[in-house]
Amino acid sequence: MPDIDRPVAPVVIKKYANRRLYDTEGSIYITLDSLAAMVRRGRDFVVFDAKTGDDITRSVLTQIIVEEETKGRNMLPTRFLRQLIGLYGDSAQGEVPAFLEDMMAQFAARSAKPAQEPAKSGTPIIDRAKTLLNPFHRSGSGREPASQDPQDAEIRRLQQEIERLNRLLSTTAEASQGRS
Repeated sequence: MPDIDRPVAPVVIKKYANRRLYDTEGSIYITLDSLAAMVRRGRDFVVFDAKTGDDITRSVLTQIIVEEETKGRNMLPTRFLRQLIGLYGDSAQGEVPAFLEDMMAQFAARSAKPAQEPAKSGTPIIDRAKTLLNPFHRSGSGREPASQDPQDAEIRRLQQEIERLNRLLSTTAEASQGRS
């Protein structure tokens, strides 16, 4: 099999008790910034605790996000973080990872192809979000379900926030298209 067709194995990183990260492929110690650069280059890696052998990749990726946020590269709105934390232990928790992955994949696809059709309020992202946030939402009905439940106001607010973010994505895509 030619080298270009062979899948590249993830780089194995070992994290030691002193918080040092060791790149086993390059045989060097690296930093969280090095791992962030690997992510941006599309290079996959896994991180194992050197003592226990546990896969700690998720927690290290979370550390990278925290570091980026503390450096002033704020990307995650406070309200979003609160909503995300609020979903832990909620009945929707099991759906959130797949939903977020789908949203990020769609965002990445749109960012890669800014010349394509601008966002519309009826995109799959919005439709999926409405379904996730309000299981009683009837797609295309044009109206919210009648209810006196105080959570309805929050659901409508979240739907409006999603629509606002979708418009922002559209604006970003149009701006990117203007630069190309």
